[in-house]
Amino acid sequence: MPSDVTKPPEAALNEPTPPEPKPAGGVEGAAAVTETAAVPPEAEREPTPEPAPRAGTPLDDSALDQLFRAAHTQYGFTGAAVSDDDLRAIFELMKWCPTSANTSPARFLFLRTQTAKDRLRPALSAGNLAKTMLAPVTVIVAYDPKFYDYLPRLFPHTDAKPWFTSNPALAEETAFRNGTLQGAYFMLAARALGFGLGPMSGFDNAKVDAEFLSDRGWKSNFLVNLGHGDPAAERPRGPRFWFDETCLLL
Repeated sequence: MPSDVTKPPEAALNEPTPPEPKPAGGVEGAAAVTETAAVPPEAEREPTPEPAPRAGTPLDDSALDQLFRAAHTQYGFTGAAVSDDDLRAIFELMKWCPTSANTSPARFLFLRTQTAKDRLRPALSAGNLAKTMLAPVTVIVAYDPKFYDYLPRLFPHTDAKPWFTSNPALAEETAFRNGTLQGAYFMLAARALGFGLGPMSGFDNAKVDAEFLSDRGWKSNFLVNLGHGDPAAERPRGPRFWFDETCLLL
C-alpha cells in the first residue's frame, strides 16, 4: 500500500470514503469523468454506497487470463463503440483502489470525438499518430498537483492538508506517484470489463497540458488508447523476466 507521508498509525490507513470525487467540469471536444452540468451539487448527491466487505477468494483462470496472461497491448481496434456509460463503469471500478491517504490525485480526460483527437494530434509522436486517430477513445491520464484541497473530504479523520501544503516537493511526488497508480488501476478495470488498451508515452506533455489541462492546473502523465481490441492487429508478446531475476525473498 503506497505511503508518502510520515504520520501517526491512524492516518496511515487508505480508507475510501463514500462520496464521489468532485466533478472536473466539461472539456471542449473531450469528456471528463463527470461534467458539472450533468452532476448535481455535492450537497444534493446521494453518497456512493460502499460494497459490503467480503473474504478474498482467488479469481478463476479465465479472469486471470483476461486481466494478465492473455492480455496484449492493443495496436488496433474493432469498430465497436465505447459509450460514455462504459467509461463511467470503468471509473466506478477504479475509484475503490487505494492511494496514499486516499489522495486520489488522478484525473481523466476521454477524447472520443474527431475534434478532440485533432486537438491532440500535434502533441503525438509519429509512431503513435495513426493508431491514436483510429482508437475509439484516447484517455489522457493526468493528475492534480493540488489534490490536497480535497483531503478534508477524502481523508476527514485527520488534518492531512498541511502535510503537503508545507512541502511542495512531497506534494508533487505524491500526486505523480499516486496518479500513476490510479492510471494502472484504470487499465485493470478496463480489462476487467472486456476492453483492450494501448498505453503510450511518445507525446509532448507540455503541448497536451497547454491544450487540455492548463486552465485546471492539472498535468498529463500518460495516454491510453481504449476500445475493443482487434486480435488481428496484436503483436507477439515480448519476453518477461523470471521471478529470480528481479525479486528477492528476505
